Amino acid sequence: MRGSDFAELKAFVAVVERQSFARAAEHLGISPSALSQTIRQLEGRIGARLLNRTTRSVAPSASGERLYARIAPLFREMDVAVAEAGESTGRMSGTLRINTLGIAARTIIAPRLSRFHRVHPDVVIDVVVDDALADIVSGRFDAGIRVGGQLEKDMVAIRLTPDLDMVAVASPDYLARHGTPRSPSDLHRHACINWRLQMDGRRYRWEFMKRGKRFEVEVDGPVVTNHADIGIAAAVEGLGIAYHFERDGVGELLAQGRLVQVLADWSISRPGLFLYYPNREHRPAPLAAFIDCLLDRAPFDGAC
Repeated sequence: MRGSDFAELKAFVAVVERQSFARAAEHLGISPSALSQTIRQLEGRIGARLLNRTTRSVAPSASGERLYARIAPLFREMDVAVAEAGESTGRMSGTLRINTLGIAARTIIAPRLSRFHRVHPDVVIDVVVDDALADIVSGRFDAGIRVGGQLEKDMVAIRLTPDLDMVAVASPDYLARHGTPRSPSDLHRHACINWRLQMDGRRYRWEFMKRGKRFEVEVDGPVVTNHADIGIAAAVEGLGIAYHFERDGVGELLAQGRLVQVLADWSISRPGLFLYYPNREHRPAPLAAFIDCLLDRAPFDGAC
């Protein structure tokens, strides 16, 4: 295979996996126009359209799907081989791609990035914050971070946190104006900050439990969002009641008195955050080191 052939195929795989010429070009370190030219050269050489493009999206054609299915595993194997070769030198390098929930990015990854960089300065951490349940294999991510119970069974999972408490919260001003709900059924008379599930666009039905009985409540209100910061800010501003993980900044706002917890006897806990990755013989050394850092294990236990 000529070097240009390899470069064209690598470019094609990057576009398919990132579903964007701009993101693929950034990953490859070339301009979008140069990437478009490379794809046109590949399609001309093969004699088939491989990508269907619109102004807003790009997706593989039927021919492109078949080509991607054949060559993507080969590129993944090459990445593993290169990583293994680099590990033999005793100095880690390369890019580690992580797909994560926003709560994990804010509370677990961000506080440890500088610590990891000091120990492994040649490893690039590529963090994609994605509250949808992305396929980390097709996206060529090395690992993902999700709430337990949402993981595929063929993945290796490592617990990062204890279970996460959900808390219903509102501002003191909102409660003074509208009263305090005493049971989940009272929420139908209140403004609530809705959470939209990115995976299918539905609104999250708030989950509660009492005396071992678990049930859901569909709420309504002036704000719908898929971003925790927006929902929490709306609650602080008095727009309604929000239901979020206490760990994700809500605990501090409760301590400051800017938010007040309601329905405490009814709120639930969710399984904690887990890092997960495909079950395979070789776990790249940068991923193993990153896991040690997230778990505050040596040499990331505060000594560096």
